Amino acid sequence: MEIFFAIFFVLFFCAFFFILFKNLARWHKNNTSPRLTVPAKVVSKRVSHSHDASSNMSHSRYFVTFEVESGDRMELKMHGSEYGLIAEGDFGRLTFQGTRYLSFERGEGENLS
Repeated sequence: MEIFFAIFFVLFFCAFFFILFKNLARWHKNNTSPRLTVPAKVVSKRVSHSHDASSNMSHSRYFVTFEVESGDRMELKMHGSEYGLIAEGDFGRLTFQGTRYLSFERGEGENLS
């Protein structure tokens, strides 16, 4: 029984430190990436819901997929208050840093050079 507890303990802390390191690496990469503002189109939106039955708490994460002039697409996470102001098909100027969404200013028409 003690060996199972020890194995569980080691696996738990390995997973904890792996997730911590991964998040710190992404945070550092985003901070060292340049801030870019590019013309973009909103091609899709989605919401990811999670619910913790033990605490009766729910959490939603909001994502928007943007397509830039080169045809590349990127899905960026954002706050719900900004998510509600963006509609699929919107054109505008997307500002981001690495994988971090910063802002989207809606513009007119498809050609936003």
